[in-house]
Amino acid sequence: MRLESYRDQTVMITGAAGGFGALLAAELAQTGARLVLADRDAEGLERLARTLLDTGAQVLAQRCDVTSEAEVQSVVAAAVRRFGRLDVGINNAGILLPMKSLAETTEADLDRSFAVNVKGVFFGMKHQILQMLAQDGGVILNVASLAGLSGAPKLAAYAAAKHAVVGLTRTAAAEYARNNIRVNAVCPFYSATPMVTGSEIGAKQDMLAQGAPMKRLGRPDEMVAAMLMLCAKENSYMTGQAVAVDGGVSAV
Repeated sequence: MRLESYRDQTVMITGAAGGFGALLAAELAQTGARLVLADRDAEGLERLARTLLDTGAQVLAQRCDVTSEAEVQSVVAAAVRRFGRLDVGINNAGILLPMKSLAETTEADLDRSFAVNVKGVFFGMKHQILQMLAQDGGVILNVASLAGLSGAPKLAAYAAAKHAVVGLTRTAAAEYARNNIRVNAVCPFYSATPMVTGSEIGAKQDMLAQGAPMKRLGRPDEMVAAMLMLCAKENSYMTGQAVAVDGGVSAV
């Protein structure tokens, strides 16, 4: 995969103000991609946009709560008004709630997890696909989790939501393959992003690392490298896949 393959590609990233989203934006800014950045954290988004604009990148930043279909639709529409098309949609926004057993998980926990982690991805896919159908296709990447491929004790709502993301990914891939729209999901193991380090899981990193054959957690830049590979236009025959990036955890 060559990073120059993103030159003049319009790439939309949700959850762009931090974590994987900010790293993706920084990497893509160096390639000549046209960036459409969305996040509910308006201040963080503005800081990132200023930094990238100072490097000469083409950036459109718009506050967006992905639980609102109207706000997601507005970001896609703004991307098309500004750049004329949408080549890549990366649905990265997500949340991780405090750890609880399934029996302790409340309806409010489930609703919150599904609102962001499932509906947010669904709304992104829906409006990205509608635009891609109006042009000559495109690529969608959904950020799921290893918890979307296996069980995740004490994270029932999160695991259920990420399994739903994998199901949406495979369904859309099958429906739109003939329209030159590729849809994949990336399923990372724990990585040192603020969502992980700022939770109870952050205190268990050493223990979790021992459960991986590589005996370490993934680095955020390693996850971003996999995401860029999955979205690259040269990777034109891969669709409907949920790709684990997990240091070998799912191999055993």
